[in-house]
Amino acid sequence: MARALLIRGMVAGLAGGLAASIFAFLVGEPAVGSAISFERQRLAAEGAAPYMELVSRDLQSTLGLATGVIVYGIALGGLFALVFALLYGRVRNATPARTSAWLAAGAFVVVYLVPFLKYPANPPAVGQPETIGSRTTLYLAMLLVSLAAAAYALWLYRRLDTRVGRDRAALLSAGAYVLVVVVAGLLLPGVNEVPAGFPATTLYNFRIASIGIQAVTWTTVGLLFGFLAERALDPDRSPRTGPAGAPTLPRR
Repeated sequence: MARALLIRGMVAGLAGGLAASIFAFLVGEPAVGSAISFERQRLAAEGAAPYMELVSRDLQSTLGLATGVIVYGIALGGLFALVFALLYGRVRNATPARTSAWLAAGAFVVVYLVPFLKYPANPPAVGQPETIGSRTTLYLAMLLVSLAAAAYALWLYRRLDTRVGRDRAALLSAGAYVLVVVVAGLLLPGVNEVPAGFPATTLYNFRIASIGIQAVTWTTVGLLFGFLAERALDPDRSPRTGPAGAPTLPRR
């Protein structure tokens, strides 16, 4: 069954990557092109030589973009299926589709959105090359804090569920997660390397496109995988008749 779920996860990831690559080309590429134009104008004004392109811009924005996003989507879908296999059945009254949707929504927030809010993505021409290492370390630190806080929130929910009720346990565990990531976000240093004169609209559009790409990917994976998992885990969803002619519930 794990193999069947893994294959379905990769199929869902492929679909998510295709959808995200189309979104990235239509919404994200104009901001990237504007950022590159700004960088070229800045270098020309300073009398510096432009950067040498190892791969043409046309190839980067089409085949290169699609390849990168689709490969990412397939890997994400496979990992998503493995996590789903570990979690499915541990949440009461949750169908495969519902588990998949909640897992995708939670993963989008924990893995991407929370670290992004502290250290948002930047287009070309934003950020100093010599600080790439430190910026990457800070981003990974925020990501690890978010993952650890989510794991603690899940543990807390399971401890409180039978004591205070499901709704109150969910509220308290969510509050604990928010508290941890907010404190971490305040303690970790900020990064502001936007050059003077960089178009604010370009920066805004790029970051909105970055969120959109991830949202499209996670939404597609969550919904499509849930649909496929329903049929893998419950292939006969129609009522069956028992020996005495009494209807029985579908298999779970």
